[in-house]
Amino acid sequence: MALGMTSGTEESKPQGSGYTYADAGVSIAAGNALVKAIAPLAKATARPGATSELGGFGGFFDPKAAGYKDPLLVAANDGVGTKLKLAIEHDRHDTVGIDLVAMCVNDLIVQGAEPLFFLDYFATGKLENGVAERVIAGIAEGCKIAGCALIGGETAEMPGMYAAGDYDLAGFCVGAVERGEQLTGDKVAPSDVLLGLASSGVHSNGYSLVRRLAADKGWKLNRPALFDQDVLLIDALIAPTRIYVASLLPLIRAGLVNALAHITGGGLLENIPRILPDGAHAHVDADLWPQPRLMAFLQAQGNIEPEEMARTFNCGVGMVLAVSEGNVAEVTAKLEAAGETVVTVGRIEAGAKGCTVRGSVETWSAKSDWSATHLG
Repeated sequence: MALGMTSGTEESKPQGSGYTYADAGVSIAAGNALVKAIAPLAKATARPGATSELGGFGGFFDPKAAGYKDPLLVAANDGVGTKLKLAIEHDRHDTVGIDLVAMCVNDLIVQGAEPLFFLDYFATGKLENGVAERVIAGIAEGCKIAGCALIGGETAEMPGMYAAGDYDLAGFCVGAVERGEQLTGDKVAPSDVLLGLASSGVHSNGYSLVRRLAADKGWKLNRPALFDQDVLLIDALIAPTRIYVASLLPLIRAGLVNALAHITGGGLLENIPRILPDGAHAHVDADLWPQPRLMAFLQAQGNIEPEEMARTFNCGVGMVLAVSEGNVAEVTAKLEAAGETVVTVGRIEAGAKGCTVRGSVETWSAKSDWSATHLG
């Protein structure tokens, strides 16, 4: 894992004395200590095809050793967004690494690809090894959940680039799928059923609005949530993004899934059309599943219209599957056996490529029947 450098306090140098990198605020020793501390974490993510040894200029992966014959490689990268501000402000650094991995590997699985290896980028003004190690431990945990190897990354210490205590994350993941087995949406057809997999919370999108509400409404984040007295509000908001790889990969390889949509920024309304062919329109019925209490809380606190909820938050559904009607029972049973909560959320019908989300009066606190449509 390569290391960059960071900031510190500027102090005047005695005249005639030589400068060091430490004088600029960058500690090479701290960087080396971090690499040594996280090496066992990375090693624990080793899988066929990768050894997860850190310290080189790059990481190797052998697709043949992973069992692939004629693979297509699929790449994805992402971040965690302003959810990091909540983590930084409330000392919740242990799970944002899982978020980072989840945002990448969930984007790979919707292509039908198995995540193979992951690289991270951790950037800060001054390296605080206790914080960095907690973050990277979360990344390693996410990699283990997803079955991919953490084979490298970059820790950049950059004086003056960030406010004290702040850091940013980016993740990069590569997966593989055998040629001809990739999911492209071409199998989706009218009469397909849309199944939703429950999210674990807000996941990693919409946090600029969450943080605006927290500030404007004066939320006491370190007190029990109004909707669940057994959980602090900050912990409900910071819950890590669910990783769906292990439960979905066997179904994909068995040919039981026609398409998948990861519900991220843009919500149900804008993500489902990304996996549809021309002539297919997704009809999502919000009456079909209960609104999670956290989502109801956010909506009530912001007086957010149902249509805005549908394009901002996952609304309790982190992944949507398009499944042939004859496979619904089998797919549902296998997913539930794998620990997923599965709900029917709608259907595919013939029409302009896009998605309509609708609900009846009182669904998502609506005062009348409502619908929202996104084409494209």
